[in-house]
Amino acid sequence: MSEPSNPPAGAALEAVAECAHCGKPLPLCICDSVTPIESKISLLILVHPQEQDKALGTARLTAMHFRNAVVKVGLSWPSLSKALGRKVDDPSRWAVLYLGSAKVSDLDTDAEIVAIDRKGGIEPHQRAILGDIEGVVLLDGTWSQAKALWWRNAWMLKCQRVILGPKRPSRYGELRKEPRRDGLSTIEAAGLLLARLEKRPEIAEALNGSFERMLARYREVQADMPELAPKPRKRDWRRRKRG
Repeated sequence: MSEPSNPPAGAALEAVAECAHCGKPLPLCICDSVTPIESKISLLILVHPQEQDKALGTARLTAMHFRNAVVKVGLSWPSLSKALGRKVDDPSRWAVLYLGSAKVSDLDTDAEIVAIDRKGGIEPHQRAILGDIEGVVLLDGTWSQAKALWWRNAWMLKCQRVILGPKRPSRYGELRKEPRRDGLSTIEAAGLLLARLEKRPEIAEALNGSFERMLARYREVQADMPELAPKPRKRDWRRRKRG
């Protein structure tokens, strides 16, 4: 009998069973430690279809924390209502985490969440604007993928733009380099936004705790299962060409 041939690269990863809930390879699943949170603010996470980092991605794990969270994979939807799957009467009461050049560090504020106008300036009446938010849209993917989602969904122009000024960098650390210091994982961004908007710090504590458990689990298994390591993210060719 002939010896079995070595499996092609990537076959080992495909053979690892995935969790039906979080979509992660089972050795990385922490679903049993997640308790859903009742939140007043709804959450919509739009995932670029080419975002394939199942090992370190956090979109589905984030949504598992909330009873009124929706995850959609795709490039474009005709309206917020279509993306969400239910009617939205006033999109302006939804906030979208904006990915433009505006940074909280460049503005005259030390707030961690800032509502901005279309020119990147601080909106007046911050407390009233943020206090009226009923839903949050997050874009999941690489920086260029998230920007593609922004440009392909014109209805986001009707939403309130917000930017984040986190006090600490992402917990990803060396596992995944963020393009900017204020760049956070989807789960960290959701925790910061909903905790501040609802004035409930326990929301951020719960999501950050889950993220830390996920990262700890990844570090535990990566030595024994190197096939679970995510592929290096490609740089945006347009940015590379300009550089």
